Amino acid sequence: MTSRPASGRAAAADRLARADRSRTFPPLPARPGARGLFAESWWGSAWLDALETTALDSARLARGRTYARDGHVDTINVTPGRIVATVRGSRPRPYSVEIRLRTLTDQEWDGLLDSIAADPGRLTALLAKKLPQALAEGEVRLLPGPGDLVPRCSCPDHGRPCKHAAALCFQVARLLDADPFVLLLMRGRGERELLDELSRRNTAHTARETHAHTHTHTHTHAHGPATVRPRNRRGPEAGGETRDAVTAPSAPATPGVDPGEPEAPGAPPVGGVMAKAVLADRPRPPLPPPLPAPARPGRPPALPDGDALPFDPAALEFLAADAAARAHVCVSAAASPGHGGGHQPVHSPFPALPPWEDAIRLAATAHPTAGLTSATRALYRDLAAATRRTTTDVARSVAAWRQGGPEGLALLDTPWDPPAGDFDRARSALLAADLPALRPRHNHLTDADRGIQLRFGHDNRWYPYESEPGTEDWWPTGPADPDPVGALSALLTR
Repeated sequence: MTSRPASGRAAAADRLARADRSRTFPPLPARPGARGLFAESWWGSAWLDALETTALDSARLARGRTYARDGHVDTINVTPGRIVATVRGSRPRPYSVEIRLRTLTDQEWDGLLDSIAADPGRLTALLAKKLPQALAEGEVRLLPGPGDLVPRCSCPDHGRPCKHAAALCFQVARLLDADPFVLLLMRGRGERELLDELSRRNTAHTARETHAHTHTHTHTHAHGPATVRPRNRRGPEAGGETRDAVTAPSAPATPGVDPGEPEAPGAPPVGGVMAKAVLADRPRPPLPPPLPAPARPGRPPALPDGDALPFDPAALEFLAADAAARAHVCVSAAASPGHGGGHQPVHSPFPALPPWEDAIRLAATAHPTAGLTSATRALYRDLAAATRRTTTDVARSVAAWRQGGPEGLALLDTPWDPPAGDFDRARSALLAADLPALRPRHNHLTDADRGIQLRFGHDNRWYPYESEPGTEDWWPTGPADPDPVGALSALLTR
């Protein structure tokens, strides 16, 4: 019965350990026009020294420095022995760049941690985000030397390093300036992991010192001066003692325990207060107001092309853009004030859709332009193959979604019989406006000879369609309109 919680705790600890050994940094802000040293700390400069001493072309380094200053390096991920980022060059898609660095062995980590635990000043400096030079240049070298940085890049330039890898190294120097634990992570251990291990070592060191002090103190009292009374030959009834009496210095009294009364084993300390009780009624400041929603959703960065990837980079960009747009709509709706100064309950504006409808929604909203480009043609081909439709079906459905969302898509293939009322009055309104007479059928008003049609939706709007005369190949055309006269007038003026 206890194995499951233990397993859950172990799994949670494993997830925390994995998360601690991976840090992702957003793109650093550009510094156009900056001059002087790129790194501000001595350890950041030492990192760049390792890059510059092995570079075969100083011109590539100069271009990499310019790329870094201009903000061409995107999100950076640091894991043990590996730094990965995408760097935007002259081509539309960025390049995938990787820097490798040897991790320390367990024996080297033991020596390094022992040196930190033995000198509290070193730990204090690390916690202040500073790297002691004696620690970095000790028996276990933390900073890379010449040839220790191994760059790789997906660009066609075979320089070591190319300008993209050099740009990443320059930006990593800025990360090291801000936090030397990034260097320790490159060498194999995360910050939380290191601090926990140092805490254990400090606790063990303190326990050893306390034990040694207690042992010395006990030995002094046991063998120090004592008063020895000779054996009294009289019996106890005469007031004598039956054995030698040894009088030693008395131990300090424990508060709350009478002299001579044994202290109960495991008894809690007297006079303590539980932290939970102290913090129970502590006043908490109010939460800050939520940040305003941005004016428009952000766009994800362009991903690099790569060989043997388990996904299509363009498809991932496509889904990321859609997720950002949906999140922006949800945040904007949640930030809208309700009546009475409060907020209305917010329901999701995105109901669950069948796969076909959701695929059309993605294609229509992620590429909102009506024109066909090479990218949209490729997208339509992929959707058609995945859904067993034709590319024409996909293109027609995308146009219907752009026209009216789910209702527009439903009207594309599913006619219905509207009740008497607005649909019947529409023909009279069109004739009164001196517009062509349209023949009714289900929810359609059609003039096949002219190739024009209006479809009446469940939302009481009119959806214009057009076709080549006599072909009955109807396509959604233009926006829906609650007024049939406006919908047909816009269709005739095209």
